[in-house]
Amino acid sequence: MKKLEIVRILAAAILIGGVISIPLINNHTAYKVEKALCEIPLPEETELIESLSQAGKLTGNGNGMQYFGAILIRSELSLEELETYYSDYRSNEWEYLVEIQEGQSIEVIEHKALQFSEEIEDGGYYIVYSWGSGNSLLKELDMRGH
Repeated sequence: MKKLEIVRILAAAILIGGVISIPLINNHTAYKVEKALCEIPLPEETELIESLSQAGKLTGNGNGMQYFGAILIRSELSLEELETYYSDYRSNEWEYLVEIQEGQSIEVIEHKALQFSEEIEDGGYYIVYSWGSGNSLLKELDMRGH
């Protein structure tokens, strides 16, 4: 009887641990996307203001976990110059995308309210963002992707 009780406790601990750890692992995967953005050297006349990451169902239809990382920069360079600079670091079409940032809200995120904390009141702010990928099993088991 004691062995059965121990097995039940262990099974419950494994189940609870899995439910708790899967979102943490997916959050860490999104953080790695953010970290990769922060490790790219900034172009001349540009400063890093803020960085963030998010894991979940962020854009599009259907089910699926997405990993998003972004940096907010202020630059004297034009959008075209920044786009050219960051395109040298791209290994696919989902990395190091550059857009003008107007306001705190991140517009490429459709299904969550994600925003920068920096007050953006004038020009010269840009978002540089990437979409990452992670373990397919963990993507399916995280309820935020559904």
